[in-house]
Amino acid sequence: MPTVAITDYTFANLEIEKSILDPIAQVIDGQCKTPEALIELVQNADAVITQFAPVNAEVIDSMQRAKVIVRYGIGVDNVDLQAAKRKGIPVCNVPDYCIDEVADHTLAFILGMTRQVVPNTIAIGQGKWGLATDLSHMRTLKDQTVGVVGFGRIGREVALRLKAFKPQILVYDPLVDPAQLETYGARGVSLAELLASCDIVTLHCPSTPQTKKLLNRESIATMKPGSLVVNLARGDLIDTVAMIEALQSGHFSGAAIDVCDPEPIPIDSPLRSMPNVIAASHIASASPKAVRKLRQSAALHAANAIRNLPLVHIVNGLPSPT
Repeated sequence: MPTVAITDYTFANLEIEKSILDPIAQVIDGQCKTPEALIELVQNADAVITQFAPVNAEVIDSMQRAKVIVRYGIGVDNVDLQAAKRKGIPVCNVPDYCIDEVADHTLAFILGMTRQVVPNTIAIGQGKWGLATDLSHMRTLKDQTVGVVGFGRIGREVALRLKAFKPQILVYDPLVDPAQLETYGARGVSLAELLASCDIVTLHCPSTPQTKKLLNRESIATMKPGSLVVNLARGDLIDTVAMIEALQSGHFSGAAIDVCDPEPIPIDSPLRSMPNVIAASHIASASPKAVRKLRQSAALHAANAIRNLPLVHIVNGLPSPT
């Protein structure tokens, strides 16, 4: 009987996956964190599903029978795509889940910072009354210029939500036709112009060699003093040390992050206690509906590969098997 190896997962159980896969395959699983443990689990699997485990070239080269590698999620930066391509193994993701959840969370972060929701809530709990921060930190979103970096499914939903609040919206995405942006009330600009012009910058691009540490000491220095930064995409889009320095100096008025480099945020990191930081533990994608879709889609990718059916959402440049 074919086997599907699930390298790691953060769910309470695998009942959803097994309801789809048990009729056609044996599901084997582990909470693998090292290449050695991964190799032992996946080397004879017919399909591999992974969440955060490091599926590197060594692990992929050990796969003898795999017809697909499936990532629980949109990003695929924990999988060596080129190694999989050389091996002839398609890598699939789930790009159409959690779009609304992440877009909603982005707006919650932006409004949380512009309206100083967290500091004022904390002050009330401490028995205080009145503004918890200087009046200058209470911003009207309509008066802000918001920069959206990356205009895929999530970036577009963020722009649609922002449009209702009437800020100026600038977008940087070299793959998007600027004419498409008019529907969203947005204008396409270069990355340099976006960083220099925006009061708020929100990141919605994938982690690639070109985007890693997109915000670093040099690029942060070009941003408007007092700007706000939001990151719900990937932690390594921002140089964490440079971000902390900008927050401490006041060059950033605030940051709202659902992702960070590294994760979890170290216990002794200033990000855990800075009053101008809203931090979440990589949970922006979460809702019962989104998690169910994610797990069902991942299992269906694996089932289709085992059944030799066409695959969708292949991200490493291989054609779908027919």
